[in-house]
Amino acid sequence: MISANSVIKRFGDIVSVNNISLDIKDGRVFGLIGTNGAGKSTFLRMAAGVYKPDYGEIYIDNEPVFENPDIKKKIFYISDEQFFYPNATGMYMAEYYKNYYPNFSMEKFVELLQDFGLDGERRIRTFSKGMKKQMSVILAMSANTEYIFMDETFDGLDPVMRQAVKSIIASNMTERKLTVIIASHNLRELEDVCDDIGLMHKGGILLSDELDSLKLRTHKCQIVLREEDENRLSLNTVLKNVGLELMNINERGRLKTITVRGDRDEIENTLLNLNPQFMEMIPLTLEEIFISETEVVGYEFKNLIY
Repeated sequence: MISANSVIKRFGDIVSVNNISLDIKDGRVFGLIGTNGAGKSTFLRMAAGVYKPDYGEIYIDNEPVFENPDIKKKIFYISDEQFFYPNATGMYMAEYYKNYYPNFSMEKFVELLQDFGLDGERRIRTFSKGMKKQMSVILAMSANTEYIFMDETFDGLDPVMRQAVKSIIASNMTERKLTVIIASHNLRELEDVCDDIGLMHKGGILLSDELDSLKLRTHKCQIVLREEDENRLSLNTVLKNVGLELMNINERGRLKTITVRGDRDEIENTLLNLNPQFMEMIPLTLEEIFISETEVVGYEFKNLIY
């Protein structure tokens, strides 16, 4: 398990990570989302042992990460700007990592090269940005580490390759013990691959929870009340009286679109008891859930993440 305890990291006067405490369970895909500058990359570099926290500590399997070679052998870190030796080929980098990671599989590496259609003897500096990202993912999966940290790995990949990477993550989760952290500013890329989600903003964690739990407790509905009830009924009061929370409401003419926190059946039954002219429950996207959750704590999330 990965545990961050009151972690702070400063660069001069800039606080990049501000007092983060976070637990990431084994065998899960954790999506770390936030705007550019939110502190995602800094957090990942501390989790990988590249940076030392100024305060607090990050532990993996109950051991501190920084300056701990045995723990670092359990981690493969794909940075936003991957590093390869200037004239290195894919095969050269595979041999390089094989000397560091005890479970590195050359057989798996060659197989993945063929699956992605990459030439292992070609110099990586001649690759496109997307091809370099693919090479990083292939090396990471071939290393057979227990932890993989991926920073904006989907950027630069075309839609087919994005789905291929997600498929490889899923298959490796099934085949072996693997914990993945994916940092991204794009929610849509993470919705179908992550088990848990954490939202970073200005160096702190606003929210961290299981994705399924978020979806089960937050619901969207469109409703049109009868004309005689428009001014008589307050949806906020009606919902509050049965222990439900109206998180936000948008009105377009008589059509109200509301987001409510609580049990879906209870929400639906409560609204149907108002005898509306029209009522429909609508599936929420991950982006809409986070907009609602963060607006509750005072952040205009839709202005932060696309």
